[in-house]
Amino acid sequence: MPEKTQFTPRLAVLLTNDDTSAFAMDFPNDGQKVVQLLQPLRPHWQFDVVPVKDGVFPSQAYDGYVMTGSPASVNDSSLPWMAPLLDFIRQLDAEQKPLIGLCFGHQAVAKALGGEVARHSAGWGLGTAPTHWTTTAEWMQPSQATTTLMAAHNEQVTRMPEGSVCLGGSDFCPIGSMHIGQHIWTTQFHPEMPLVFMQAVLAHLADKLDAPTMEKAHASLANRADAPLFGQWMVQFFEACFERKL
Repeated sequence: MPEKTQFTPRLAVLLTNDDTSAFAMDFPNDGQKVVQLLQPLRPHWQFDVVPVKDGVFPSQAYDGYVMTGSPASVNDSSLPWMAPLLDFIRQLDAEQKPLIGLCFGHQAVAKALGGEVARHSAGWGLGTAPTHWTTTAEWMQPSQATTTLMAAHNEQVTRMPEGSVCLGGSDFCPIGSMHIGQHIWTTQFHPEMPLVFMQAVLAHLADKLDAPTMEKAHASLANRADAPLFGQWMVQFFEACFERKL
């Protein structure tokens, strides 16, 4: 009998962060941050960062997709890449391709599939934020009732697409995570964002946001982010999707 060939997943990381400021250029882009989170967990997987924010979309099919965060708004129809991105999400959903959406990616999935995203009347979620899990999905092992991740958003999903399941959230962000079918999982938060980057973000925003928001954000950094655990959940989500396809 011939030996079974090892399956080597190829993932596309859809880069949506269009910030080209000097501050942003001092750090790896958000696509690279995702690769830095996931590659050590699955060294044999292949990752390609695809700059959809430049109107570049995957020219070939991938086994799975991760959509990054972005300072752009999913409601900004003036951005030339926004409508094609929403169309691409609808295509991935129709083909039941595994997709994880982070922050902007979470919101873009909701927008593309018929949900709603709006500015939060209470202002920014910034620093760290909790997700209290009301459902433990199969890939969320080891399980944990509440996870903490970095947060940087002033918009959030206010209505989920039809057929979506809310897996968890908080008082500030009730729809903190969605599951759609067996192939899409999203979070409002940032598992790929290290503490040093958030500290730099807060320093960069020091004179741009109000004092109470900044004080709350700095204080929240005392809560350790569960990025390693969440990264593990992400690769296990993909593996669960792959197993159903094999």
